[in-house]
Amino acid sequence: MFKITALENGLENVQGFYCGATNVGMRTNPANSGLSELDGDVAFIRSEVPCDISAVFTSNTFQAAPIKHFQNYPQGFQTDFVLINAKNANAMTGQKGIDDINTIMHTLHNKIDVLNPVMSSTGVIGYRLPLEKITSAFSKLDFQGKNSHLAARAIMTTDSFKKELAYKVELEDGSSFNIAAICKGAGMINPAMATMLCFVVTDANVPKTDMDTLLTASTEQSFNRISVDGDTSTNDTVMLLANKTSGTYDKQAFSEALNKIMFELAMMILRDGEGANKLVSFEVKGAKTVEEAQKASRALSNSLLVKTALFGEDPNWGRIASTIGASGIACDDETLTIHYDDLLIYSGAYRELDKVREEKAYTIMKQAEFKVTCDLGLGEAAYTSYGCDLSYEYVKINAEYRT
Repeated sequence: MFKITALENGLENVQGFYCGATNVGMRTNPANSGLSELDGDVAFIRSEVPCDISAVFTSNTFQAAPIKHFQNYPQGFQTDFVLINAKNANAMTGQKGIDDINTIMHTLHNKIDVLNPVMSSTGVIGYRLPLEKITSAFSKLDFQGKNSHLAARAIMTTDSFKKELAYKVELEDGSSFNIAAICKGAGMINPAMATMLCFVVTDANVPKTDMDTLLTASTEQSFNRISVDGDTSTNDTVMLLANKTSGTYDKQAFSEALNKIMFELAMMILRDGEGANKLVSFEVKGAKTVEEAQKASRALSNSLLVKTALFGEDPNWGRIASTIGASGIACDDETLTIHYDDLLIYSGAYRELDKVREEKAYTIMKQAEFKVTCDLGLGEAAYTSYGCDLSYEYVKINAEYRT
């Protein structure tokens, strides 16, 4: 048995880790009301001892320079430093983008002793990093500081709020370890990771092999199930760093804590989905295979017509059914049923919404969160994806992204 308890603040709860941020002049035009030009644009996470590190990256073919730089290290390498910048993705910058990271890290080495430092970036694609601005951060950052709040805000782009969580995990014998994370993401979110960065740190004594398998599984259950707009970025990254200083580990407890922290961060991203007002889960069950259930569920979470119906609070089951049919899976309108929460919206026997059920559906769709369940009635397989509505604000934010 074990107990998971939420802690206040974020990364500073994990022993042996330091974090913070500063502004070097890249964040001069706030992307939205959630940030000001006084917020940082360069952040760091540092461990006082070497860490094992695992990472999952974007499936986009055009992976950004920070990802390629990470992949140049030998398999199984350790690190004690992560540098993160906003406002510039350092993507589609070729070999020069990787060279720029090496230049930055060389300057960092002159300021502080670091082991195999890695970098992560978010922002506009197609521009090289402003080296002088970024390296100027090394004279401003407090490498002995612990301010997760500053770091979480510094990595935001179109986010309207910071995303950080921390948990204490107590085992039956009284020993414990902590796990914490910061994350950014609000738009360009697709069920293949997202336009997101997530950094999870722990003092658990977790083996590297467990880190790799558990992080992959947890990503599949969280960030790979959410959709804001169906787009996949060049920079998507989830990192897990373990410095093992607690000396404590239990695989089941660690797995549950990791799943919990990553799923809750994924839901924060959806709630912050660039003007989003609703968080909706799309469960497709009764499919012949899990692959078909997944395909239909993801189609629903990605559909622009479904998203706009959610925004308009229109209980138009036709958009749900049409999207399932267009996904190419085996389905039958005679066996299909659609529910909003517990309310039957469609079945072979109830194809038209009567006034009473339509009013009940309106009430459900006015909620900030609800569930759409589609039972295909053809098998036993199921899959759930998570999405949000698409609002006028989404268009405004992304039309003005570079300005």
